[in-house]
Amino acid sequence: MKHPHDTDHRLTELEIKASFAEDLLDQLNQTIFRQQQQLDLLLREVAELRRQQPEDGPVGQRNLRDELPPHY
Repeated sequence: MKHPHDTDHRLTELEIKASFAEDLLDQLNQTIFRQQQQLDLLLREVAELRRQQPEDGPVGQRNLRDELPPHY
């Protein structure tokens, strides 16, 4: 036979766990919201860079050696 104290203790433990889970869910939602804002900003920046790129693409072939820092 279970004691009422056991049930109360289990209920309290479940309430504590539910509270922690709720806090964690709020934190995750905030993180996802911030990441979505960052993604939106990056997408806008990429779109702006594409608009700034010349229509006919880069002129001539690129040589990666020309892009090396001077100390190489």
